[in-house]
Amino acid sequence: MRRHIIIGNGTAAVGAIEGIRSMSSEDAITVVSRENHPVYSRPLISYYLEGKTDLERMLYRDADFYEKNGCEVIYGVSVEEIKPEAKEAVLSDGRHLPYDDICVAAGSSPFVPPMEGLESVEKKFGFMTLDDALSLEKAITPESRVFIVGAGLIGLKCAEGIHGRVGSITVCDLADRVLSSILDAECAGIVQKHLEANGISFLLADSVAKFEGNKAVMKSGAEVEFDVLVLAVGVRANIGLLKAIGGTVNRGIVVDEHMATSVGGIYAAGDCAEGYDSSLGANRVLAILPNAYMQGRTAGINMAGGEAVFDKGIPMNSIGFFGLHIMSAGTYDGEKKEIRKGEILKRFFVKDDRLLGYMLIGETERAGIYTALVREKTPLSELDFEAVMENAGSVVFSAEERRKKFGGAV
Repeated sequence: MRRHIIIGNGTAAVGAIEGIRSMSSEDAITVVSRENHPVYSRPLISYYLEGKTDLERMLYRDADFYEKNGCEVIYGVSVEEIKPEAKEAVLSDGRHLPYDDICVAAGSSPFVPPMEGLESVEKKFGFMTLDDALSLEKAITPESRVFIVGAGLIGLKCAEGIHGRVGSITVCDLADRVLSSILDAECAGIVQKHLEANGISFLLADSVAKFEGNKAVMKSGAEVEFDVLVLAVGVRANIGLLKAIGGTVNRGIVVDEHMATSVGGIYAAGDCAEGYDSSLGANRVLAILPNAYMQGRTAGINMAGGEAVFDKGIPMNSIGFFGLHIMSAGTYDGEKKEIRKGEILKRFFVKDDRLLGYMLIGETERAGIYTALVREKTPLSELDFEAVMENAGSVVFSAEERRKKFGGAV
């Protein structure tokens, strides 16, 4: 019987647990969770604030998930050190846990750059965890003026979540557009206009020079009075445990296609891992839920003595704001092709007879077909791609491929 430790308790951890159990019902699994909650769907925290879900429905697995899978979960502690020679993990409460292998699924942490006077702000919050959302909920009132630093996915979902529960929302970002990491200027402009129509104000291409209590003085000279501050500038992968023992790290913990790190007996998965991006042809952090699960499952199978590979990860984002749906995937390289219909914009990036990436604004139905074309590197010369751009459907695949992908009669 092998002893497995999983550091973290998110989507990647679930994948690792289920990967291990697909191979072994006897191995011991210990999950070390910094948070005091069972695994939940992190993207739903904004919907919780909107009143569209509740704590029970936010659970990513049933309440008896750990019991059914024979896992011990240690809540409210963290792993402070891994000792590969001794095969021990040292916990923040002083315990030493022996292991045969470890999956580091430690996620990421908010990145807050130095900002003068930040300590003078009384009500300031992040927006990455359920506890962040619960704390923010207690702080806001119908009169609150909320200032959000960061116009990326986290900041904008926070804005949507509290919209209707506060007096005003202002969002600033150093970038000149919203969602700058996933959308180009034109697509971002469509989203910004929609957000502004729903009462969100923006200060873009600007940043905070200093805080003076409940006032932000911007580098442009503008001043923002607020009651509640939300810091959503960005995140950094939690690489410290591997870095401390000489493991190979870049922006994330470098893993191979088996999710193995450079340190024997240690795997990594999820937002802390830097794995292969098949659309780019190189490693990078792919911090999205489906990849986190598949990376975790791959790690778990290999930890339990199986043989699994995950080499088809691509960056993907599916998000919506006030009824406007957005989806993007892959790499934005090559020839640009697009379709416009009123407020709908579908933009595709084609190179060397392959679809490398896409952005969809307003119409995201059947986007999974486009994602499959990117992931599988399907030659576009085998398709009527102009028709596929207009109306994606499973007919783009051969009968054999449809059976593999979707099952059943085709």
